[in-house]
Amino acid sequence: MNTDFFRHLQSAVLAMFLVFGFCSNSAAFDFSEWDAMVKKYVAPKTLEGVQLNAVDYVGLKQDPAFSRTVAKMESYSPASLESREATLSFWINVYNILAAKMITDHYPIESIKDAGSFLTPVWERVAGTVGNKERTLGDIEHEILRKMNEPRIHMAIVCASVSCPDLRREAYSAAKLDEQLDDQMEKFLRSRGKGMQLDERKNKVKLSAIFKWFAEDFESRGGVLKYISQYATDAERKVLNNPNTKISYLHYNWKINH
Repeated sequence: MNTDFFRHLQSAVLAMFLVFGFCSNSAAFDFSEWDAMVKKYVAPKTLEGVQLNAVDYVGLKQDPAFSRTVAKMESYSPASLESREATLSFWINVYNILAAKMITDHYPIESIKDAGSFLTPVWERVAGTVGNKERTLGDIEHEILRKMNEPRIHMAIVCASVSCPDLRREAYSAAKLDEQLDDQMEKFLRSRGKGMQLDERKNKVKLSAIFKWFAEDFESRGGVLKYISQYATDAERKVLNNPNTKISYLHYNWKINH
């Protein structure tokens, strides 16, 4: 009898291990194919005088891995994400994938805005299905990501345009998210064509319009200039921290980053 009891106990423990092991493994979405695709189809290029990571949308559209990834997102439940980092990295990847999909669905077009209309801007059009729910790029950005109080998302989500931050040549992950977001911010500010231009002698700084559009997201961190100063050089920091510094904004180029 004792033998039978322990046999049943072992079976029960094994079953519980398999169930919980499966749930744990299923919690995170597998972005490995997206990681491989951005390494394959994203490459440095100079476009209209701006150095950026250009995207081969034709190759991306023809790759079965892209449609597979989009299809997998349809039934995946974001409610299974177990941490703030996992949630942030998931939705950043999803935004970038669906923005790319918006381009491939309407290719060839000059700008992502051309995928929308006067009455229904592209940000309000259904970009894809995630968790059995239709999603727009606007929903993901404003209703999910911005509400997580992480201003660095604006350097990670890419609207498929020349003046957007660069599409990173790796998928975002919970384990590396903080490092990845810092790196995105540093690289964007180093970009003189679309991130930041600074005149130390005249106390002038030109910033991406992104910092104007989403200034309120940086307020809880001391404001835009204070926040980005932590990513600046000592000389740049003197200008950014100077209360007399004059701020203006760079022209935003909406042409596709291809």
